[in-house]
Amino acid sequence: MLPISRKFTLISTGIFAAGAMAGAAAGWSAPHWFHGTRAMPAALQSSAAGNATSPIAAGAAPNYRAIVAENRAAVVGIEVTGDVKGGAGPPFRFGPFGYDPFGGGDNDPFFRFFRNIPGPSNRVPTRSLGSGFIVSPDGLVLTNTHVVHGAKEVMVTLSDHREFRAKVLGADQPSDVAVLKIDAHDLPTVHLGNSDRLQVEDYVLAIGEPFGLEETATAGIVSAKARSLPGDGYVPFIQTDAAVNPGNSGGPLFDASGAVVGINSQIYSNSGGYQGVSFAIPINLADQAEDQIVKTGKVEHGKLGVEVQTVDQSLAASFKLKAPGGALVSKVEPGSAAARAGLKSGDVILKYDGTAVTDAGALSMRVNTTAPGSDATLDVWRDGRPLTLTARIESATRTAGGNEQTPEPDNATLGLTLRPLTQDERDQAGVSGGLMVEDANGRGAEAGVQPGDVVLAVNGTPVKSVSQLRTLTEQHQRGVALLIARGDNRLYVPVQLG
Repeated sequence: MLPISRKFTLISTGIFAAGAMAGAAAGWSAPHWFHGTRAMPAALQSSAAGNATSPIAAGAAPNYRAIVAENRAAVVGIEVTGDVKGGAGPPFRFGPFGYDPFGGGDNDPFFRFFRNIPGPSNRVPTRSLGSGFIVSPDGLVLTNTHVVHGAKEVMVTLSDHREFRAKVLGADQPSDVAVLKIDAHDLPTVHLGNSDRLQVEDYVLAIGEPFGLEETATAGIVSAKARSLPGDGYVPFIQTDAAVNPGNSGGPLFDASGAVVGINSQIYSNSGGYQGVSFAIPINLADQAEDQIVKTGKVEHGKLGVEVQTVDQSLAASFKLKAPGGALVSKVEPGSAAARAGLKSGDVILKYDGTAVTDAGALSMRVNTTAPGSDATLDVWRDGRPLTLTARIESATRTAGGNEQTPEPDNATLGLTLRPLTQDERDQAGVSGGLMVEDANGRGAEAGVQPGDVVLAVNGTPVKSVSQLRTLTEQHQRGVALLIARGDNRLYVPVQLG
C-alpha cells in the first residue's frame, strides 16, 4: 500500500496543450461528448426568492430532484488558461501555506494528473477545468484557489451557456478558497448553510463538472468531520462518499435542505480518480475567507508561534496525563504570541478557548481561523498541573517586527512573485535579508529562477524588500545578475531585461 501522504489529489482537471517533441504547443478543445445539453432554467431566481428546500424529518431521504432543480443554475463551469514550465519533471503541488510548482517529488501529498509532459520550449500553455457557484446576484463566485492559481485568463460559463471573463478578487492558499467576480447582474444564487451543524451520516449532494461534464449531480453521506489531511493543518475537511472527480474542484456540496455546506476540494485516491473518499472545505470557513477577500483582497490568518506534536499514549505517560490528547509544545518562537503568553516547551495545550484540543492538527485549525488581535484562552498542562494562559493571537502574514510577509509580484520585468523571509527562515539560512520566490514566470523563469529559490542580491547589492528589488532592476535596463540561494548552494543567475 502506498503511504497515505501520496494519495490526496486536488480535483481540478488539467489539460496540457503541448505540441510534438519538435513542434510548437498546440491548442486543445474538449471532445463533443464533454458538452452535455443544458436545459435552460424556467427563470433565473435570486436567493431572495429562497433557494433552500424545506427541512426534512430526521432519517428521511432528501428531495434530490428539488435540490438540483433549485440550484443547478447557480453552479458554474470554470476554464482557466495559463502556462507551466515544459519538460519532464515533478508534478505540480500545493503545500499548506505556499505553492511550489516544481517541488515535492514522489512523496508530495498533492498530485496533478499529468506527469513527464514533453515540451520544446521553456513554458507550455495549459488549460484546466473546474467548478464554482454564485453567491451573490451581482456576480461573486466561490471556487478553489488551486483551480485559478497562475491563471492568465479565467472564463466562467453559466447554465444558460453565457460566458464571462472573470476577475480573481483574491485567492487564499491556506484555505484553498478563491473569489471571482463576473460582470453580470440578477444572477441565480445558492443558499449558504451552516457546516457546523452537519453530523456524520447526514445526506449530502455535490454538483459540478467532473471531466467537463456539465451539471453532474452525485449524492452520498457525511463520512467524518474535521479531517486534518497530511500536509494541510488548516482546513477541518468534511469527508464524504459523494462521488467527485477532476473538474469537481470548487463546486458546491449541499445538505439535505439544499443549502451549501462545503466546497469540494480533494479526493483520496491511488489512481487520481474517485475511490469513495472525498473532502470538502466547510462553508463556514469559506464564508469567512470570502468576506475578507471582498473587503481587503486577502485573508488574515492567526498565528500562535509554536511548534507542536500530537500527544500519543507514550507521551501521555511521560507527561503524567491520564489519557492521550492535546498538543505538546516542542518549540516557542521568541517574541511570538505564545512567548508573550508564557508558553514553554514541554507544555501540553489541552483546550483552546474552551474547546478540547484532540491533536496538533486541531490546534492548528483553531489558531489559523482566529482573527489576529483576538485573545485566546489556553488550558495548559505543565509539570503535572493544570494552568490557564491567555494569548493575543498575531497575524501569520507578519513577522514579530510587523513586516508584511504576503507574496507580491516584483514587476513585469522579472516576472517573479516574492516575499521577504521570515525571521526563522533568515536564521536557518544564516542571512540577514533575502526574498523568497513564490512563483516564477517571464524573464526570471526563462533564466532558470525557480519557486523556492531565495534572491539574496541584485548585482552584488543585498536585497531585503520587494520595493528595493524593483528599484535595483529599474536601474539596469539590459540585465541584472541575481544571487540565488537554492538549498545549500549559492549561484548567480543572469537575467536579460532588454
